[in-house]
Amino acid sequence: MNKNDKIYVAGHKGMVGSAIIRKLKKEGFKNIITASHKELDLTNQIATQSFMANNKPDYVFIAAAKVGGIFANNEYPGDFIYKNLQIQLNLIHWSQQFNVKKLLFLGSSCIYPKFAKQPINERELMGGYLEPTNESYAIAKIAGIKMCQSYNKQYGTNFISLMPTNLYGQNDNYDLKTSHVFPALIRKIHEAKINKNANFEVWGSGKPMREFLHVDDVADACVYLMENYDDGEVVNVGTGEDVTINELVSIMKKVIGYKGEIIYDSSKPDGTPRKLLDVSKLHGLGWKHKYSLEEGIKMTYKSYLKTLNIK
Repeated sequence: MNKNDKIYVAGHKGMVGSAIIRKLKKEGFKNIITASHKELDLTNQIATQSFMANNKPDYVFIAAAKVGGIFANNEYPGDFIYKNLQIQLNLIHWSQQFNVKKLLFLGSSCIYPKFAKQPINERELMGGYLEPTNESYAIAKIAGIKMCQSYNKQYGTNFISLMPTNLYGQNDNYDLKTSHVFPALIRKIHEAKINKNANFEVWGSGKPMREFLHVDDVADACVYLMENYDDGEVVNVGTGEDVTINELVSIMKKVIGYKGEIIYDSSKPDGTPRKLLDVSKLHGLGWKHKYSLEEGIKMTYKSYLKTLNIK
């Protein structure tokens, strides 16, 4: 990418999109295109066509998506499959139609089978049954990957797909009904500390293992691979390291300064037992994450306190 190329970041107000914007600006890219949801409904085909025709970006980052944790995915599966499919269909199709030089599609590690061999290699895609609690979202993301690959094959486009692990960081969603596990735990532990509660509740058994990547790291990987990777096969983006939910909570308690006890509610779903990505392909392409989990938690807690106007 040249510094003056027109770069469209779809979903620029979200956690990942805003991190990509920060990274691009830091690297000196000056011609960044954005549109808020009020300005552009990406589920609307005609509106998306008009936007792409008027702006004609050279590069497109698709960070726009409807996302949520176990509760949201369970409660609104129709919304998750419909809205994500619509966003992807419109952006990928019109990018081809208006000769975008390169497009980067962001999927998710939840696309892999529930009982995939660990760590999960990119070859595991579509090799087994999905985790039921986020099946609708995963199917939509798989469709996005296959659409990119199909357009590459038929039209000769250069559309790449990245599969990030569980992400966290600045601009995350802390709503307890719709958030992912990481921000939900940050909020719960902080509130337990402020309210001087003797304990707090965590969904599930605490035994599932998860890999976490700071959003600034994934943004760095996105820009790096946009400039250094030209293959339609998916690339996992993660740390290659995982922890149990119980271990995650222990680190968070230490960072936040909460001394109380944890109560695990085993009646609530755990989701996939383990989800660790094989990042050997990514490392082979010359990229590796920067932030350790404890560093990332410190940065995230600091940004969370800012949302509460606490210094």
